[in-house]
Amino acid sequence: MACDYRGLLMKILVIGGGGREHALVWKLRQSPQVEKLWCAPGNGGIAQDAECLQANAGDVPGLVALAESLRPDLTVVGPELPLVNGIADEFTRRGMKIVGPTKVAAQLEGSKVFAKEFLTRHGIPTATTFGIHDSAGAAYSALCAVDWPMVIKADGLAAGKGVLVAQSPDDATAFIERLMDKKEFGAAGERVLLEEALEGEELSYIVLTDGEHVLPLAPAQDHKRAFDGDLGPNTGGMGAYSVDSLLPRELEQTIRHKIVEPTVKGMLSDGAPYSGFLYFGLMLTPEGPKVLEFNCRMGDPEAQAVVLRMDFDLADALLAVAEKRLSAVKAKWNPAASACVVMASGGYPGEFETGKKIEGLPLVEKDAVVFHAGVQREDGHYSTCSGRVLAVAAAAPALPLAISRCYQALKSIRFDGAHFRSDIGAKALKKAQGSGA
Repeated sequence: MACDYRGLLMKILVIGGGGREHALVWKLRQSPQVEKLWCAPGNGGIAQDAECLQANAGDVPGLVALAESLRPDLTVVGPELPLVNGIADEFTRRGMKIVGPTKVAAQLEGSKVFAKEFLTRHGIPTATTFGIHDSAGAAYSALCAVDWPMVIKADGLAAGKGVLVAQSPDDATAFIERLMDKKEFGAAGERVLLEEALEGEELSYIVLTDGEHVLPLAPAQDHKRAFDGDLGPNTGGMGAYSVDSLLPRELEQTIRHKIVEPTVKGMLSDGAPYSGFLYFGLMLTPEGPKVLEFNCRMGDPEAQAVVLRMDFDLADALLAVAEKRLSAVKAKWNPAASACVVMASGGYPGEFETGKKIEGLPLVEKDAVVFHAGVQREDGHYSTCSGRVLAVAAAAPALPLAISRCYQALKSIRFDGAHFRSDIGAKALKKAQGSGA
């Protein structure tokens, strides 16, 4: 059971306006401890569960001013940009409670070089580094001494497009040129990291931490590629699923002892204690789990799948994080399974059109939940306004039924150019069939 926080009612501000934030708002709305929810800027779907306020999620001074006028009991930050920009520092300085890491700690996501140097310094398993370069010439020269395939990472935030698994020197040279010569991603590409390409199965392992104690969330697996069969370009995520069989007990113990605990303790010993959601993007290699990346927030669309399995008061847990008393929270999880499938605009992750009318949302049955991402509402009608539009999610006693419920609900929803993957969770189902489970 989650601890009872003195019976006080809370007013909570959620920052962000995507599917992840809708999932957080949806779960927070269920808490008997929450009397008021705001979301800045929110979106058309979030407006059903919270009061949406006009804001720019990257504008820290503007968000500070907003919070000072609202005086929420707690602020929860969804996306990475305000965290990397130092919003937690500014809130804490003014005595306002917030869930999210400091500007320095958020560099685990904000700088690939910072993260790699941290992992190396603390002996946490990760890919071998071939080099870190701040000029295109040096990066080109380094390609003569790497193993292929290899990975090139832009140092800074690049909206999920700053990483390439290069199969050849030509691939690598073209990507470095885009990053460092053409500056397609601005300051994010001023430094590049070259590293070994790891092989294995990916796993999203997300925890809550107050800087000392850790509360693991249910395991999830994302689907990054745009099309069925893991083909096409990388996206922000086309779907996810969560089921306990993703994470056998022995593997979880290894991840906790060799990766999670050393990370939390390492940040503390480095003078940058980490507080908030911490996402470990892992590769399960033949040598064991290794860190691919950190995110300083919940994954998206992993969040949409994970919240459906929460059997505890999320508001209570998040307040405990902000108050450095997470050890008092006992999280319970529904032992079932969950899944979500993203409906995206035609052309995503490349160029796409917006303003497409969304129809059929009221027809979705009660055994599925529609989380809104790139959606705006005007005059009672919903329309698209971004690449990833909706995440249709469902929970069930077993993964096949959860997935089936998602796709059944998708049949009711329509907008011009909509596309989604038809194989979310397919590998897990195949593996379960092969094992006779």
